[in-house]
Amino acid sequence: MPIVRPSTCRIRSVAAAVALLGRAAGAAGAQSTAAAAEPRGAAVYTIDPNHSELQFRIRHLVSRVTGGFREWTGTVTVADPARWEEAVVDVAIRTASIDTRQERRDADLRSDSFFDAAKYPVITFRSTRIERRGDSARIHGDLTIKGVTKPVVLEGAFLGSTKDAQGRQRVGFEASTTINRLDYGITWNRAAEGGGLTLADEVEIEIAIAAVQQ
Repeated sequence: MPIVRPSTCRIRSVAAAVALLGRAAGAAGAQSTAAAAEPRGAAVYTIDPNHSELQFRIRHLVSRVTGGFREWTGTVTVADPARWEEAVVDVAIRTASIDTRQERRDADLRSDSFFDAAKYPVITFRSTRIERRGDSARIHGDLTIKGVTKPVVLEGAFLGSTKDAQGRQRVGFEASTTINRLDYGITWNRAAEGGGLTLADEVEIEIAIAAVQQ
């Protein structure tokens, strides 16, 4: 019986010019645009997928189903390490990598009944504002699922910063939120024999991130 839905963001493309001079000019333009987008001297941390988790939970009948995504990437860009509230978080999740530990169910979730992974291969999140109180934070951002973008707020906490064995700076934080899957066009459901519906509308999302400075 099918289930679930979630639950991290940016894809850029540069068109090639016909003439060699045009290609060079286009490349120069792309470089200046990237430089303008990233603050000078900003520290960029890349999410370490081996030490990070992205999970979701949804009620199914009288129990819960938990799942995650095996393939996702992201960055945390910080202009001033002393002011994490000014950081920008970007996450991109490969939709087809959804994993609820049951292949038949996962195949159903990838279909157009749920996430339609063939048409919408990426789920993205980009922060727009961070409110910080000590080590606690509210992360405001835009979550895009199935081509639908909605504002969300994650309640989070900064877990600390340290250097690893290779001398690289690492930071950690965790956050959670609850979304309504219907807002993103994930509407499949079925009446349960004992009354009510098979699936809940609300989906709980939890993320724990370790990121390494580049």
